[in-house]
Amino acid sequence: MNLLIRSALITDPNSPFNNQVADILIEKGLITKIAPDIQSDLDVFDAAGKHVSPGFFDLNCNIGELGLESKEDLQSGTKAAMAGGFTGLALMPNTQPPVHSKSEVEFILNKAHNNLVDVYPIGTISHKCEGKDMAEMYDMYQSGAKAFTDGKYPVQDAGLMERALLYAQGFGGLIFSYPEDKAIAGKAKVHEGEISTLLGMKGIPALAEELMIARDLYLAEYTNSPIHFSTISTEHAVDLIRQAKKRGTKVTCDVAAHHLVLTHEALLGFDSQYKVKPPLRTDEDVKALIAGLKDGTIDAIVSQHTPHEIEFKDVEFEVAEYGMIGLQTALSLCLKAGLSPQLIVEKLSINPRKILNTGTVIIAEGSKANLVVFDAEQEWTFTKDNNRSKSANSPFIGQQLSGKVLLTCNNNHLFKS
Repeated sequence: MNLLIRSALITDPNSPFNNQVADILIEKGLITKIAPDIQSDLDVFDAAGKHVSPGFFDLNCNIGELGLESKEDLQSGTKAAMAGGFTGLALMPNTQPPVHSKSEVEFILNKAHNNLVDVYPIGTISHKCEGKDMAEMYDMYQSGAKAFTDGKYPVQDAGLMERALLYAQGFGGLIFSYPEDKAIAGKAKVHEGEISTLLGMKGIPALAEELMIARDLYLAEYTNSPIHFSTISTEHAVDLIRQAKKRGTKVTCDVAAHHLVLTHEALLGFDSQYKVKPPLRTDEDVKALIAGLKDGTIDAIVSQHTPHEIEFKDVEFEVAEYGMIGLQTALSLCLKAGLSPQLIVEKLSINPRKILNTGTVIIAEGSKANLVVFDAEQEWTFTKDNNRSKSANSPFIGQQLSGKVLLTCNNNHLFKS
């Protein structure tokens, strides 16, 4: 893959060319030269007024393969990722069967070989995600799994979580915690508050998330182990993690892009496309999440891409599945939340790779060309025609959005939107 990217604003805090406008020469998948004016016979991509940064990396992506390919397979999922500017995906293990042994890890890695998008399977903490017996974490780590989580199933057994933290610490694995106390959350579907009362639906209190965060912070401190919290969503959750970081706890966390722009008021129309887990919260929570991103409490932003067939979403709200697709809209939602391109690159490109320890990607001469070119102001409409996912469960389909990915490249492959 040979290309000359002309007049791009380099947005990469690790690059010696950060915040400079320059040409970038890519030959055979490598950045061979960065300079103000490069003359070349190669194909030229005019990036004047556009940002170029390391490719985005998603720490929370659901793809159906294995077993749920009708929702999303690796081919369609990685196409959606390319269109959204993602060159790396950490895949949640909630498949059929779950990714709970080295066989599933190796299958996914082999299937995703030689793709533009780097794929990182996350193994389960417990066998079959049942929350009882520990899965074969070390075997999965040896086969390529860098982190472990039961995904959408929170680990209710504190003893199991403690053992998992200690065990993973021994070989350098990272435990992801999805924080929800099921005894508090019960079978409720939405955030507990004025809107749930108005809708006549039982709500999930913020306490269900915050209790689990408090528990797992204590466990991480007790075992002196690192822990990562997936998709935090409440004001007090942000504060709990902020205080833990001040104490020196080895904790990181992320937030889903849709939690930065949507509140539970979106549920007033009973539209099941807005049914997500954690549920959409209040305006105060959204403001706290954005503040947490800006002060460094929240380390990363994720898409929480969760595809579903139409028969699982185009039904009554109470029985609809949780989740929305999000790979192609993540950048636009971050911009809609008022985040600067520089902060977005930090939370979507730089920090996720640090958390998962996948190595630094840098816009520099001699480095592999793993990058995305995006226009922070260009308007576009997300439609069923330009949706690259197999599924179409997104409330943003049909909406005009700002911030468009124009080009994605990695592993000597190129994608243009």
